[in-house]
Amino acid sequence: MRSDDAPPIPAALNAVLLVAAMGAGALCLWTASHAEALAVRLVAAGVFSYVNNTVFSLLHEATHGVLHPARSVNNGLGRLAATFFPTSFTLQRAFHLTHHRHNRTDREQFDYLRPGDHRWLKRAQWYAILTGIYWVFVPVGALVFALAPGLLKRLRGPGTRYGEQTGADAYLGRLEEAPGAIIRAEVLGTVAVQVGLAYALDLTLAGWALCYAAFAVNWSSLQYADHAWSPLDVREGAWDLRVAAPVRWVFLNYHYHRAHHTHPQVPWLYLGRYVDEGVPRPGFLRIWLQMWRGPRPFPEKTP
Repeated sequence: MRSDDAPPIPAALNAVLLVAAMGAGALCLWTASHAEALAVRLVAAGVFSYVNNTVFSLLHEATHGVLHPARSVNNGLGRLAATFFPTSFTLQRAFHLTHHRHNRTDREQFDYLRPGDHRWLKRAQWYAILTGIYWVFVPVGALVFALAPGLLKRLRGPGTRYGEQTGADAYLGRLEEAPGAIIRAEVLGTVAVQVGLAYALDLTLAGWALCYAAFAVNWSSLQYADHAWSPLDVREGAWDLRVAAPVRWVFLNYHYHRAHHTHPQVPWLYLGRYVDEGVPRPGFLRIWLQMWRGPRPFPEKTP
């Protein structure tokens, strides 16, 4: 719930950005499908990887109820944004709020090799994040839940080291209370939007896949760089990463992630006010390059 002293939600700006970003994304998909020159298709995919992150950032706002002050409009716009990921808004919200609840606990320490961890599984999960394979599990998982919800629940592994190490126990446990009918309707709507785009724009599978592969790598790379080797604290276990201003603008200040975790009800537009300059702010590129070395042994003295 938003506090009375929270900054106002930039509802009109958010709506304009969502329409503009989705329109730009559609143009990129069309270009990647119809341009003759490979270089042009690659540029289109690269641009898509950024503008679709704008859409995701707005989806992220909606999961916290700060995309629009009216709850019904907030959720409606969140569902619209989710179609471009593509995923279910309700699933995304449930999983993302679970992340805030378990951030940097032993269920979300993918950057450390803890005693008893399955090392091959830890490294597989780690490099799946870095290479963008992690993104695949989101739309596929939403589709599987809509068609066969019991299958995902069987993967939960409650009370096992596998369930704790991968976070499956915490995340898939939320499915026990998930509104199945709503999620199925959202997945159906997402499929309809994606099929509609493919038909209206005459998209090719190669063009669509090229754009979403670029987006998967771009999106997935940031999803743990803003937490890797940060303090083991639920609220302060994140970085306000330094990155080129234009990139941060496209991502709607998503790199100010510590500020977001300490003030989750503050809209993206004002997060810069909450960045603590007295706390280390590593550069995104430095963290990302260090991540390629793999998870580190759990330190005796944790940060």
